[in-house]
Amino acid sequence: MIRRLLNLVPPGTLAVGAGLGLLGLASYVHLAVAGHSLNEADYSSLSVLWSIVFTLGIGVFMPVEQEIARIVAARRTQGLPPGPVLARGAALAAGVLAVMTVVVLAAYRVLADRLFDGDGTMVWVLVGSLAAMAVAYTTRGVLSGLQLFPWYGTQLGIDGGLRIGIVALLGLAGVTSPVWYGAVLVAAPLIAVLATLPPVLRAVGGGLPVAWSALLRGLGLLTASSLLSQVVVNVGVINARVLAPSDVATAGALLSALVLVRIPLFVFASLQASLLPGLATSAATGDHAAFHGLLRKALGVVTALGLVGAFGAVLLGPWLVGALFDAPDVLGHGDFAWLAVATLAYLWAMVLGQALLALDRHRAQAIAWTVGVAALVAATLAPLSVALRVELGYTVGSVVVAGAMALLLRGGAAGPTPAATPTRATVDTGVSGGVR
Repeated sequence: MIRRLLNLVPPGTLAVGAGLGLLGLASYVHLAVAGHSLNEADYSSLSVLWSIVFTLGIGVFMPVEQEIARIVAARRTQGLPPGPVLARGAALAAGVLAVMTVVVLAAYRVLADRLFDGDGTMVWVLVGSLAAMAVAYTTRGVLSGLQLFPWYGTQLGIDGGLRIGIVALLGLAGVTSPVWYGAVLVAAPLIAVLATLPPVLRAVGGGLPVAWSALLRGLGLLTASSLLSQVVVNVGVINARVLAPSDVATAGALLSALVLVRIPLFVFASLQASLLPGLATSAATGDHAAFHGLLRKALGVVTALGLVGAFGAVLLGPWLVGALFDAPDVLGHGDFAWLAVATLAYLWAMVLGQALLALDRHRAQAIAWTVGVAALVAATLAPLSVALRVELGYTVGSVVVAGAMALLLRGGAAGPTPAATPTRATVDTGVSGGVR
């Protein structure tokens, strides 16, 4: 089963996977060192920063990378340089970043007081982190479209390696300010971009400007789905801080718990890059049996991943978050059970979402995520403890998304249509929100 999926992996995916693995490890090291170095209030502030950065950063800039990669790849087959695409993509990313920056700075005082315990410097770190992600995802789009996968993986690896090295130095130096641990999210990706910029610059070239319509045609729905998916998986930590600003222990403990229960998402990331091309190829050729067979096998793989991860998380989670992250002892086995169920449902939603994309049903995917977020909001408003409200929100939201996607797949068509076209997807799992 797994071998069948891995056989679909496009050339260069192993290089990307290696960088992705190091970047994933960096997330755990980053939070572990911070957890042992910061007090509860400061770690809570870092947890909220982390969740906002990866909810907005991945949700908004990942689609920009995907669209740049798609157009660059198409031009490459025609012998055209990527320069005009990079120019448009960079302008688009810069424009989106400018809007986000204005909104964040307009709410500067509110964000500082409500989310960062009055520390306004963390708001500036938030802006810097979003800027770094905008630059990184834009250049990765060019590297991906040109199939320079070793360089793509190198950028991920340098980013991850720098995060590990810098936070290790901060821990050894006894640094106890969340600002410095947050600033790692600014410095590491920017240095990684600079180190991998030469192949992008060598390939840029010139040519006529690319029409905006080519870049923006499917970006709206793709961004909506991407952003809403990150809301489902990451907003819980933010909600915990908003619902109970004085309860700094719960937000930090929830981030540590989510990092553990979402380990299966890292494994799925290595399969997702092969899953969408496989499904899209079957859809494009009208091979219904291959499409549904691959979809069933993918669901089987993620179900097995989710159940194994759930068993470990429920059994050892309360002890592990204390040992690894020095998290407050506020979550029990029941809390980890809810989070594990939510992660399993989220994995189902990710697989079913790939099937909808392979059928070129972007609107259906966006509708499912919208319904799921609405369900998350409703569950979060229940008159329960803060931790349980957050856990139920993640669980209900994920289950509703998966259910909606299953219904849309069954109701939309009996099988894949030849109109669908093969697509290459780049994945950022983001635990701790995407891959971080």
